[in-house]
Amino acid sequence: METPHEARMDRSGRTDLILACAAELFAEKGIAGTTVRDIAGRTGILSGSLYHHFPSKDAIADRIVTLYLDELVSQYERVLAAEHDARAALGGLVMASSRVSRANTHASEIYQRETAYLRQLPSRDCIRDATRTIRESWMTTLERGVTAGDLRGDVPVELLYLLLRDAVWLTARSFSPSSELGHDGLARSILSVFLDGATAQPTERIPL
Repeated sequence: METPHEARMDRSGRTDLILACAAELFAEKGIAGTTVRDIAGRTGILSGSLYHHFPSKDAIADRIVTLYLDELVSQYERVLAAEHDARAALGGLVMASSRVSRANTHASEIYQRETAYLRQLPSRDCIRDATRTIRESWMTTLERGVTAGDLRGDVPVELLYLLLRDAVWLTARSFSPSSELGHDGLARSILSVFLDGATAQPTERIPL
């Protein structure tokens, strides 16, 4: 029998609530450390009723991560279709990453921290393919920048990718920009520091 709380929500609203509460719990406790009962308790939905929406905890985790990755891949495709200049494309990727990560904070954290567990999920092949697409979007753009002479070629492109990717993710997760800077301004600042450096004025390089 449904609780009064359940009766007030339609099926779509319940599904969204389950996903939101589960994502919060998975980010807090890990997927393995979270039970279906934990999710039901956080949502206020009976454990038995929860199974009407998802067959298992793993199915919930699967949906959370795939929705996040689908949105990220979609945003990347839009950026790369519109921007042919490598610097502009990098800026678009940074902005898209920042926005999607902010809108899906818990899903982003699950994706970054639960790599081993994600390999067990039903959509592991789709997750793997999306991960490959995301990496290739960054790598192709960075390689274009090196070829065009806009980015230095003495640093491995793989290292450039890892540094920029992690800077975007860690900043989106840990740093709250001022109202003057804003989240988009924060993303632009990350790119500016990455491409132009942190020094106020060019300085003469001191021989080592």
